[in-house]
Amino acid sequence: MRESIEERACEMALYIIEEKATVRAAAAKFGISKSTVHKDLSERLPAFNHHLYEQVKQVLEENKAERHIRGGIATRRKYKGD
Repeated sequence: MRESIEERACEMALYIIEEKATVRAAAAKFGISKSTVHKDLSERLPAFNHHLYEQVKQVLEENKAERHIRGGIATRRKYKGD
């Protein structure tokens, strides 16, 4: 039986906070799409757990600010052969 959307959103938020994970990593771990992760965390979570939403929002903003760095590292590995 499928778990409730609220439980899934809370579990994802806790995973992202504890692991400092990206949306892509959370989507892979929970077997859902990145769009569903975004919708659960940005629209559904604030409706029933605003405190948790504020915490996960902070981590997601950090990830967004750092993504250009991760992209550069990935490109370097691709062309260096690491």
